[in-house]
Amino acid sequence: MATLFWLQTGACGGDSLALLSAESPSLEQIFSAHGVELLWHPSLSNASMREHDALLERIVNGEQALDILCVEGSIVTAPRGTGLYDSYRGRARMDIARELAERAGTVVAMGTCAAYGGVHAAAPNPGDCIGLQYNRSTPGGLLPPEWRSREGLPVVNVSGCPAHPHAMTQTLAWLAAGLPLPLDELNRPKAFFNTVVHQGCTRNEYHEYDIEENEPGGRACLFFNLGCQGPMTQAVCNSDLWNGTSSKTRAGVPCFGCTSPSFPRDTDLFLTEKIGDIPLRLPLGVERPRYMAYKNLARAAAPERVKDKKMDV
Repeated sequence: MATLFWLQTGACGGDSLALLSAESPSLEQIFSAHGVELLWHPSLSNASMREHDALLERIVNGEQALDILCVEGSIVTAPRGTGLYDSYRGRARMDIARELAERAGTVVAMGTCAAYGGVHAAAPNPGDCIGLQYNRSTPGGLLPPEWRSREGLPVVNVSGCPAHPHAMTQTLAWLAAGLPLPLDELNRPKAFFNTVVHQGCTRNEYHEYDIEENEPGGRACLFFNLGCQGPMTQAVCNSDLWNGTSSKTRAGVPCFGCTSPSFPRDTDLFLTEKIGDIPLRLPLGVERPRYMAYKNLARAAAPERVKDKKMDV
């Protein structure tokens, strides 16, 4: 059995809520069929805080094995590097996280806040929040860039706001099975961050023909005017639908790029920044000169069924 301890730091609890909706595998299956023993979760465990404190002490002293440490939430370091804005029984949670990380076989940052700092690390960042091993896009957070866990891994970043349920449960199942876990350049599991949100989006044809929406909703593309980050954001939101049903873009809301280290952007999230008529940020792998030439022709070539945004496609 792989033992798991779930620590919440500066968090809203959204990743824990998302975890409950996982189906493949479900949270229950993680414990019943994938060899994970839950030592502690602040919302799911029924042990007393006295028992929690004793468990923490046993882990830190090496008396209780800790195979997987999951951290949810930003690391609060204020005021003045003490971390006491987020404390437990007079101790900074950042110190507790650091102690547990040194004992863990693998450390997993569940959600963008734990991975990169997230919402709480956005300007003006009054809590001086950082991620476990990143400060936004810069390597090095609570733990230095060269830090490695007992199993030789950096912090595994399952980013998202919240993280996708199946990215969380499948990563846990993968680790519990002792299988190799390939990571990308941002230390995210490649299996869940090797495609962009744009792939599988029901608005793709409108995107190709430069047929745009000017307000949320509707059928057409949300990229050109409404700040959609789907063509640049690596995530499975449109290939593995949330609750098997939908995604933000399918509901008519632009992707905010919540799996990225720079999330949230320091700008209007519903606005596409442009140079002239061309978005400042282009889809991954697209060159600006070719994009400009292509888009000048695309709208004129659009079939009538696409130009009429009210028609079924």
